[in-house]
Amino acid sequence: MNYKNKILATAPMMDWTDRHCRVFHRLLAPHARLYTEMVHANAVVLGNRERLLGFDPVEHPVALQLGGSEPQALAQAARIGAEWGYDEVNLNCGCPSDRVQAGRFGACLMREPALVADCVAAMIAAAAVDGRTVPVTVKCRLGVDDEHDYERFRGFVDTVAAAGCGTFVVHARNAWLQGLSPKENREIPPLRYEWAWRLKRERPDLRVLVNGGVAAPDQAQAQLRHVDGVMLGRAAYHDPYLLHRLEVDLYGGELRGRGELLRALRPYVEAQLARGVALKHITRHVLGLFHGQPGGRAFRQVLSEGAHRPGAGWALVEQALAATAAQRRAAA
Repeated sequence: MNYKNKILATAPMMDWTDRHCRVFHRLLAPHARLYTEMVHANAVVLGNRERLLGFDPVEHPVALQLGGSEPQALAQAARIGAEWGYDEVNLNCGCPSDRVQAGRFGACLMREPALVADCVAAMIAAAAVDGRTVPVTVKCRLGVDDEHDYERFRGFVDTVAAAGCGTFVVHARNAWLQGLSPKENREIPPLRYEWAWRLKRERPDLRVLVNGGVAAPDQAQAQLRHVDGVMLGRAAYHDPYLLHRLEVDLYGGELRGRGELLRALRPYVEAQLARGVALKHITRHVLGLFHGQPGGRAFRQVLSEGAHRPGAGWALVEQALAATAAQRRAAA
């Protein structure tokens, strides 16, 4: 099967997929679509935009994920995102946290498809900047709480698609708004990939990506036989080399070693250190690079214990790689 037209994406993850994480993921997967952490529309409009929206040019293609439920605020934020150069603006209709529900956005919006359609229409109209229209997409669940009606899910998609949204990232579980933590909401509600597959069959003009539970190359390839793309979340964060394996499997190229990939990050790390960024803010995203490998524990230990110290620099990364190599030799 030809996967070159398929999409590999990393999920928006609060406190994780910041700009340093995304630059690292870009080195691992040159073709992947990277998503920011969710940012509330009001924060984009009123807050520190460099801190909230700034990104390195190497991150392209990169998508800005917005939270909110007010069409006017979302439209303003979408326009700002387009002006900052984002390649996509994504509306969060899937987060189940209490804080998100209290603000009437995230997964609870699946109960208000007409409102989501209004938001999307306003965002699309606002995201036309400098002769280009930045695509507006939606990330959603299958439903909320004990709703197990495929027709209702498809009705949500149809209503939002009629407003101009052509791409849906489907986290293939329900979101339980009461009784489950966000972590439990990622694990306990059963996965129903067949709903996303059916949606793609019945709405072939829509672009459908699947998110949830994909943690190995063969699982990703199984999804891509049915849909247009896969989005990896915590699997890609805790085992980032998985992203690189998928990049090579889907798009070709040579599989590079973990150490080689990490050393390619050195110019970025040193540039950030020169700007006053502490090493710990970058290396926390690479701790899983040797996940499941001999020496992986030593790698994590050296970085975790040393990266927070004043003056920590690239030499610590080399020290971590050396400790890993020593353990690998001892285990051989």
